[in-house]
Amino acid sequence: MAGAQADPADVAVGARIRLLRKLRGLSQQALADATGVTFQQIQKYERGSNRVSASMLTRIAQTLHAPVGELFGEAGAGPSPVDEVAGLLAMPGAIELLRAYADLPRGPARGALVDFVRSLRQAMESSEGPE
Repeated sequence: MAGAQADPADVAVGARIRLLRKLRGLSQQALADATGVTFQQIQKYERGSNRVSASMLTRIAQTLHAPVGELFGEAGAGPSPVDEVAGLLAMPGAIELLRAYADLPRGPARGALVDFVRSLRQAMESSEGPE
């Protein structure tokens, strides 16, 4: 099946693995070490180019401290970090702000932007006063 496109379900599961891994602060290598595969295999899972077996999905979910259902986006799994991030990204201006952040060089500029946005939020909250 050379040249075949990845199945959308595999891509969706891979994207959730990647997002949860990043939310947990794990590198691909750390996830690979914890699950007994190479980091290249984790890359393939995250891209959806390789399917994740049931046993591997269970190991990944355990490592990420998440229910297996969360990796599928099941409605009964309760609110998930993936859903929270998706909700945040749906807010007006969120994608533009994230792109601007990503365009900054790594280092102090990114931290300064985050600090600025936090202080702006705090200023807005203080000026609103109690309701």
